[in-house]
Amino acid sequence: MKTAAVLLAFGAALAAQQAGEVVVERVVTGFRFLNGPTWAPDDTLLFSDTPTDRQLRFTPGKSAPSEVASRAGGVSATTFDAKGNMYVAEPRARRITRTDRKGKIDTVAERFEGKNLNAPNDLVARRDGNIYFTDPAFGEQQDAAELGFLGVFRIDPKGVLTAVARWKTRPNGIALSENGRALFVTDADAQTIHAFDLDKDGGASNDHVVVSKIEGPPGGIRTDVAGNLYVAARHVFVYSPKGELLRTVRLNEQPSNLTWGDVNLESLYVTARTSVYRVEFGVKGVVSYLP
Repeated sequence: MKTAAVLLAFGAALAAQQAGEVVVERVVTGFRFLNGPTWAPDDTLLFSDTPTDRQLRFTPGKSAPSEVASRAGGVSATTFDAKGNMYVAEPRARRITRTDRKGKIDTVAERFEGKNLNAPNDLVARRDGNIYFTDPAFGEQQDAAELGFLGVFRIDPKGVLTAVARWKTRPNGIALSENGRALFVTDADAQTIHAFDLDKDGGASNDHVVVSKIEGPPGGIRTDVAGNLYVAARHVFVYSPKGELLRTVRLNEQPSNLTWGDVNLESLYVTARTSVYRVEFGVKGVVSYLP
């Protein structure tokens, strides 16, 4: 898609709609299928237009997003570590890459137990340098799968890759609690949210379901400082730490993923098919790599 052909709508150009106690605003539109939003250290929003392999940057208050990169390996999701290194899940290349602050790119996960990864999908960084990612296989990716399972993985600070979970169903979104001691993963097939306990070194245990019967396959997931869970599924659903449904936010399009952003981290940016929406919740969200 040519950038000039993209239709954009920002801020005052669109009337904000009320959704109960929250305000929903469409800030970007006109793309093919958006995914992988993340709040960058320079206070901008990164997201990907998956079918075109483009990674884009949106600066709140500016008139248009700019292209950051075109990645032949695909770009499904992005995160940062506490040092400012950028990690990208590249599903077509079946790997996780790290780009340092000077622009040097290294592959940090590509094979496990002598076999290629399936198609890395979503990832999150803990403040101590542990990276966690999901490795499902959707559509044609299933035909090329070699591992024999659909995994949740950890890359420790020394670069060692281990399997956190080996599922037969597809893990999708992934997030951390504010204290970094709990890992949350959505299951797109079972339509559930799993939680894992994390120890001080980053090791995971006690895989258990905390939310069941989610309407629509759940994709991205985030947490806030109170421990609530925000999930992109048929709509944006908000659950309490006990798994009780607290709120449903309906958008004009089905959401795929989400991230907290803005300087106060009280805005939830949601990618939904062709558009990016901003939802003002008035609560502080968790961006896991930030202190």
